[in-house]
Amino acid sequence: MLPILESIGDGQDRSNQEVASIIAKKLALTDQELQQMLPSGNQKVFINRLAWAKAHLKKAKLVESPARGMLQITPKGKDVLASPPSKINLQFLRGFPSYDWHAKPKVPHETNNDEERTPEEVLEDSFQALNEKLAEELLERLKACSPAFFEKLVVDLLVAMGYGGSHADVVQAVGHAGDGGVDGIIKEDALGLDAVYIQAKRWERTVGRPEVQAFAGSMEGVRGKKGVMLTTATFSKEAEEYVTRIERKIVLVDGPKLAHLMIKHNIGVTTARSYDVKKLDLDYFDEEDA
Repeated sequence: MLPILESIGDGQDRSNQEVASIIAKKLALTDQELQQMLPSGNQKVFINRLAWAKAHLKKAKLVESPARGMLQITPKGKDVLASPPSKINLQFLRGFPSYDWHAKPKVPHETNNDEERTPEEVLEDSFQALNEKLAEELLERLKACSPAFFEKLVVDLLVAMGYGGSHADVVQAVGHAGDGGVDGIIKEDALGLDAVYIQAKRWERTVGRPEVQAFAGSMEGVRGKKGVMLTTATFSKEAEEYVTRIERKIVLVDGPKLAHLMIKHNIGVTTARSYDVKKLDLDYFDEEDA
């Protein structure tokens, strides 16, 4: 938070964009760091943290907004910069009577490190942790299911992802799969402009280059150009490198990725509860348009 205060320490009103630019330059942030997104992909981490920090500084009356999208230091903020601390965090802000979040009760399992992150980051990290645990549980179930059920599951997933045109078409294609390592053939899209060849392996051991190479060879026998190989296990480094060097396009989907795709497309999972995370609608309070 200190860099925000320093960016407007000269008393000049600055826009949020100007403040962000000054801080990015001061901290020597790379383009990659500036473009990093929250896990949800809804907002950049840098912008999210700036918004969070500005909200807390305003609560402490160290900064204010003279106009929409503008930031200005207050006399109290100038006093802080006159003898600046090494850093400004929530603990520092709790020393100001005007800071009305100082009595916020500590949330169970909340750590001091959580105070360095925005609420959105804490929420999304928790969401990611829940998904990782769910993915582990899904993978255990996948390894225990029958080959026939696993085949049906793969079909359900591919249809949910938009492949195959219709569920009936995919089931028919898999049911009449060719030999030589191809377990099924689906349409790439509803129009059937191209075919995608499938191989699904419900394995415990690592899938190596020989298995992937055999699948590529079976595709060559039917003049297939695109393929998807799915497994409940993992692929070896040699297998992953092999598919990058061949002419055919083969996508490898290992167990963890398969589980996360199932979560994303609601295959084998159900929603336990949901929360609507809301934000202030600035357009609603724009009196110029009223």
